[in-house]
Amino acid sequence: MNVPFMRPQLGEEEIAEVVDTLRSGWLTTGPKVNRFETEFAKAVNAPFAIAVNSCTAALHLAVEALGLRRRQAVLVPTMTFAATSEVVLYNDAIPVLVDCDPVTGNMDLDDARRKMELLWSGKLDFLGGREIDVVGIMPVHVGGLMLDLDKVNDLASEFGLWVVEDAAHAFPSAWRKNPQDEWRMCGENTSDVTCFSFYANKTITTGEGGMAVTHNEILAEKIRLMSLHGLSRDAWQRYSESGSWDYRIVAPGFKYNLTDIAAAIGIHQLAAGFEMRERREDIADAYTAAFKGLDEIELPSTDGDHLHSWHLYPLRLRLEKLSITRNDFIEQLKKNGIGCSVHWRPLHLHPFYSERCRWPASHFPNANYLWERIVSLPLFPSMTTEEINRVVSVVRDLCRAHTKASLSLVA
Repeated sequence: MNVPFMRPQLGEEEIAEVVDTLRSGWLTTGPKVNRFETEFAKAVNAPFAIAVNSCTAALHLAVEALGLRRRQAVLVPTMTFAATSEVVLYNDAIPVLVDCDPVTGNMDLDDARRKMELLWSGKLDFLGGREIDVVGIMPVHVGGLMLDLDKVNDLASEFGLWVVEDAAHAFPSAWRKNPQDEWRMCGENTSDVTCFSFYANKTITTGEGGMAVTHNEILAEKIRLMSLHGLSRDAWQRYSESGSWDYRIVAPGFKYNLTDIAAAIGIHQLAAGFEMRERREDIADAYTAAFKGLDEIELPSTDGDHLHSWHLYPLRLRLEKLSITRNDFIEQLKKNGIGCSVHWRPLHLHPFYSERCRWPASHFPNANYLWERIVSLPLFPSMTTEEINRVVSVVRDLCRAHTKASLSLVA
């Protein structure tokens, strides 16, 4: 049996809504985008949500709205996808890469502080030392496990930084300080702007799409304005009965708007979002129960104060207990029909960052260590019991076949 890494869960509701959109004649940004925005804002307890065509677009619009300028700098985790850092570079600003926490894989806030101190002391000469003005921080909730946002915001307040969350993995994630506290949804006044992804493999999907969420009305207006060519507000409804054909360009914006066709999918994905999260949690729990006791692997971190979205289930191989490398382990998974991936090759190990940006690997010991060991297993709501059991069986068999313990017994 082959098990794909992911499979979107789309039902008749999504199909009917898309057909209705096609028949309506309104295909691009219109009433269904507005409905999707309203319902998403309600789901994450936020007053403003702006739908765009990707999480990358949401991140770019966020830093643009916050006024990121040339030669300024932003703290960005090295353990992330390219988009988090790219949007800083779009503005001709500098991504200051930060190591990851060795347990969660999220941004190491202690290392973020160290990077700030090194900049102040002029010891990061390849970045220009004291000339660098760090203005923001962009944490990523890896796999859907939220950071402690109070600690992020404490650091931001201390150094005068704005905060933009890359929450591409984190709907519907939540977090609390203590068991007696109320859950705080990702996007619920946790930062200046929170950016979500609805790419095909995400926890809910519109095919391609994203959402920028904020509690700041001024930021919301700027993001909306810049998401469609900097057109004046009148332009949004210029083709409706109540709208005007005329419009004004008030800023050099971007073409980042979401279509009604995509929003038609998103409306019903959102309605099922919490139910699908529970299903992913059940699968994660099944994996965890099946893999307990295997000395060759470490399991993902979570606790009772995190409502994990479980976008990913990343194993960590204990290479000291295995006779094969991570890459060999992946090849064996694939040969056995198990789809898998790695999240991620750290940014500092990509040629652009190591050569052009000159980030030395020595700055990122935790990310270097994790990168050689992490493997993301299949995890999606429509996984069958047979598919789950197949993944478990193959992983367990590989651990038994390649454990160093058996080699030592033979010796």
